[in-house]
Amino acid sequence: MPKVQTIDPKKVRRPGFVEFRPIPVNQYQKSVSDERGNFTNDEFHAIYHDMVLIREFETMLNLIKTKGEYNGTPYNHPGPAHLSIGQESAAVGMAWTLSVDDFIFGSHRSHGEILAKGMSAIHKLDDIQLTKIMENFFEGAIYEIVKDGFEGTVKELARRFLVYGTLAEIFARKTGFNRGLGGSMHAFFTPFGVYPNNAIVGGSGDIAVGAALYKKVNRKHGIVVANIGDAAMACGPVWEGITFAAMDQFRELWEGDMQGGLPVIINIMNNQYGMGGQTCGETMGYDIAARIGAGVNPDQMHAERVDGYNPLAVIDAYKRKRKVLEDKKGPVLLDVLTYRYSGHSPSDASSYRTKEEVEAWERQDCIKGFAQQMIEAGVSFQSDLDRINEDIRTLVNEMFLLSIDDKISPRMENPDIIGDMMFSNGSVDSFSENEPEVLLPLEENPRVKRIAGKERFAFDADGKPFSKMKQYQLRDGIFEAIIDRFYKDGSLIAYGEECRDWGGAFAVYNGLTESLPYHRLFNSPISEASIVGTAIGYAMCGGRVIPEIMYCDFIGRAGDEIFNQLPKWQAMSGNVLKMPVVVRVSVGSKYGAQHSQDLTSLVAHIPGIKVCFPATPYDAKGLMNAALQGTDPVIFFESQRIYDIGEQFHKNGVPKEYYEIQLGEPDIKRSGDDITFLTVGYTLYQALKAADVLKEKYGMSAEVIDARSLVPFNYEKVIESVKKTGKIIIAGDATSRGSFLNDFATNISQLAFDYLDAPVSVLGSRNWITPAHELEEAFFPQPSWFLDMIHERIQPLKGYIPGQNFTDGELIKRSKKGI
Repeated sequence: MPKVQTIDPKKVRRPGFVEFRPIPVNQYQKSVSDERGNFTNDEFHAIYHDMVLIREFETMLNLIKTKGEYNGTPYNHPGPAHLSIGQESAAVGMAWTLSVDDFIFGSHRSHGEILAKGMSAIHKLDDIQLTKIMENFFEGAIYEIVKDGFEGTVKELARRFLVYGTLAEIFARKTGFNRGLGGSMHAFFTPFGVYPNNAIVGGSGDIAVGAALYKKVNRKHGIVVANIGDAAMACGPVWEGITFAAMDQFRELWEGDMQGGLPVIINIMNNQYGMGGQTCGETMGYDIAARIGAGVNPDQMHAERVDGYNPLAVIDAYKRKRKVLEDKKGPVLLDVLTYRYSGHSPSDASSYRTKEEVEAWERQDCIKGFAQQMIEAGVSFQSDLDRINEDIRTLVNEMFLLSIDDKISPRMENPDIIGDMMFSNGSVDSFSENEPEVLLPLEENPRVKRIAGKERFAFDADGKPFSKMKQYQLRDGIFEAIIDRFYKDGSLIAYGEECRDWGGAFAVYNGLTESLPYHRLFNSPISEASIVGTAIGYAMCGGRVIPEIMYCDFIGRAGDEIFNQLPKWQAMSGNVLKMPVVVRVSVGSKYGAQHSQDLTSLVAHIPGIKVCFPATPYDAKGLMNAALQGTDPVIFFESQRIYDIGEQFHKNGVPKEYYEIQLGEPDIKRSGDDITFLTVGYTLYQALKAADVLKEKYGMSAEVIDARSLVPFNYEKVIESVKKTGKIIIAGDATSRGSFLNDFATNISQLAFDYLDAPVSVLGSRNWITPAHELEEAFFPQPSWFLDMIHERIQPLKGYIPGQNFTDGELIKRSKKGI
């Protein structure tokens, strides 16, 4: 909501029409003969070579899946093999003009794109560059395998390297490009500009946009291509990624050399089917996929349909569209018409289409057609093409034999290594060598000045609390950590809904606008999938980012990004990639069932994400500092109920200087001897109130431990407490059924079994929808609930009359009702 953009009612209420320009469809009609002045004979042969390489590679995979052998060598590959046989010209044309500085992202059907982009890099790089890449990747492990006994040129060796690394990855060998942890649907090789392919349909749609954002913000050369299928145009990540890429602010609000559109092409590999559904005529309504661009922005995304059965047509389109992106007029949408002869996978009998349809496309086969054009143009003889074909068959067979040799290409002997790869656990001050771009010195920031006058401990020397306005609050701790990192790391950006001019919905970002240019802090569309998805792409390309989800309830709208993308790429890459993403998520109250849920358990359930939930200003600053210094994805939960709370525990107050709190270390907020309370988030303060009553009325002292983090978590301090007290209640605001609180309880029960005098008890919210604010006391854990639970499940409190019923019978009754 920038004030510089006035919305004039006289203008927007004026009658008129939205007009569209014609969208080009298959306008390129040139042949090899027509293009002889623009390509050398060697280049024509290279285009042919790359298409045949893809065809033979995938034919080999198809034979292995359907017949269990290739060239007489048996092999059982139980994993996936989604093939693109028939689409070779679309892939080679897409990759032909791209350099290693241009990144491509793909789908589950992207073997051809890997090989096409890899061969494009090999054609362009010199011998020294290629040798350096091969020698340095995984300490030369793949290089040593493919060069053993080989006497050809460096480029021929690089071709072996590419084919072997891809195939070994598909076969789950630790000598694959991603140590066998990515496999067929996730393989990639970043030194050649091949970035992750994605098993989730449309999954690259927003991630690739984030990569383009990284290139733009960090002034990196090159463009980004999102290769997605035509059926993926129905997927949320694609639409939300396109919406993000087409934001007006890139042209209207970003300044200087940052002004202008993102360098991204949404490349629809339009093979006309989505699994068994025919997109045109059945499952979609666009008729021609390029039509979609017309509805996105006035430039219509420079959309056009290209005949993907002619590699020269695709190459021509990419030359023209690169100029559009270099002029900062992106994004671009290309509808590349192609066809796959194989089914969705080798087990797909293609019963949804006729044999005649497939044969009609095969008669116009892109490889045969291009070969015929080359012969007719006098570029090549059939004998030349036969030599290329035979050379490729020999290459693929040799790399196949190498990749299935258990001695040369072993699988991971110790699967526990996978666990070690889940987190990179790095510590990086800055992901950029550039000086951070800021608008004024840190000490001149108006909010920094205001915070300097606040009391960093909540109480004065007499124990009297300072006023709320005077106290250094939890939101100040988060702000202080974030603004400090903005002045240290030039790659850091932050965005979300209402992050800039509003100062964030809960005033955490208040003051950042004065210090940061638009390209480092900006408002996103109301599009949670693209907020997190673009952050993933930004991070995997080498930047640090803070995406914000305004309410915890909204993480479901970024479900794929949080559950399938963010946590998995570090391990699936074989630790090639880092994921320095800190997702800020506020946990609400007061606004009912769709705005007041604590969904920490959903996130903590997914391996590969670090999860923390600070409840004090000291912890908020220290944990945020640690998260922003790290190299792993962190979901950083913040309770709206305590944004304004002061520091009550760290007697010296929240330090002005930088400090970190290690994620995973719980903290004892109050010592006690008779019972342990382990709390998550806001419930800390309810537990402290309960501890006060317990001490005053029943003479029991409670030890109150704040978990601070859910993943990772060090149980040692909790176990030591239970050894002393013999009793524990684990409490949080998440509904009790399926809560991570139960995971805590299970582990503590096992680890401290010999020291327990009573069952481990879990105190969560009721298994209801979250009610209105006026009824929240009946839903969220209250101080009295702790006493109720002690009385009913741990030990009777003399004269106590419980308000909440935690008896066995009540628990059974609620479970029967599902509440």
